[in-house]
Amino acid sequence: MGALLRRRVVSMAGYLVRRLAISLLLVFLATSLAFVLASVTMKPRDNYLARNPPVPESSVDGILDAVNQNDKTPVVTRYVTWITGVAHGDFGQTLSGDSINEEMGRRIGVSLRLLLLGSIVGAVFGVLLGVWGALKQYKPSDRIATIFSFVMLATPVFVLATVLKYGAVQFNDLLGFKLIYFTGEITPGLEADFWGTLVNRFQHIILPTLAISLGEIALYSRYQRSAMLDVLGSDYLRTAQAKGLTRRQTFYKHGLRTALIPMTVWFAFAFGTLVVGATFTEKIFSWQGMGAWFIDSISAQDINVAAATTLFTAVLILFSTFLADVMRGFLDPRVRGNQ
Repeated sequence: MGALLRRRVVSMAGYLVRRLAISLLLVFLATSLAFVLASVTMKPRDNYLARNPPVPESSVDGILDAVNQNDKTPVVTRYVTWITGVAHGDFGQTLSGDSINEEMGRRIGVSLRLLLLGSIVGAVFGVLLGVWGALKQYKPSDRIATIFSFVMLATPVFVLATVLKYGAVQFNDLLGFKLIYFTGEITPGLEADFWGTLVNRFQHIILPTLAISLGEIALYSRYQRSAMLDVLGSDYLRTAQAKGLTRRQTFYKHGLRTALIPMTVWFAFAFGTLVVGATFTEKIFSWQGMGAWFIDSISAQDINVAAATTLFTAVLILFSTFLADVMRGFLDPRVRGNQ
């Protein structure tokens, strides 16, 4: 028994090491390519050429050299400088000379708060809706849930966010006071105690969370309904019922647990991809997270910020993929043996 356990531990450890090495290599390639592409396509110098009176070229060169964004310096040289700094934990400076590390630390917290809450709400209610739809297959409630899911899946997140924002304005007007806020993370200049601040933050996060979670609910419900129907029609459930278990006992002891296994892996993977939808959500609701920062960096033609936000996205997606691999490896020994 001990030898078998050791072999399983060694097999799982080897599997995880291989997957982690591949993930780190992909992060390196993705961020390196992002920096090179940004360096080739973006023109930070244009921010100074259009000023009146014009800024002397020597001054522009000095400013851009200080932040490693001078287009007169070869891309390879700039890349070596940038990747060396990243290897030491220094992501450089913005065009305005601010530290990217400090700004990124604050904005990552903003994005993760939104992503975590939106993904958890979407997963929980999506799974519940999917299970309900499978148990009520082809009944009116299932058809309503199906229509809702297809409408949400067909609606772009920026359209949904705009509709929610408009609906909040109308709802507040109907109440006669502002219950739901739709701009920023917190009311500027708010003076309140801990609970007052917490309530205010909750009022601000309602709409962005809905904008993210509604699409996730639709997606999870479709996957969970399909997985649940496959399990309900399986032979081992019919065998369990033939041995004397009731339909309810069979469903909760065997069916639901089996149907939830693929959803745990999907949740880990889908969390990383949420950052794309959160980009539009942050911008529409004025949340100063990584997504909004990426859009601003493109407008400002800030190469270092664009590379840093791409690194964050790559790390988040590949970490989620790695987590999905870990969960799949634990749940299915055949995966470990085939790697």
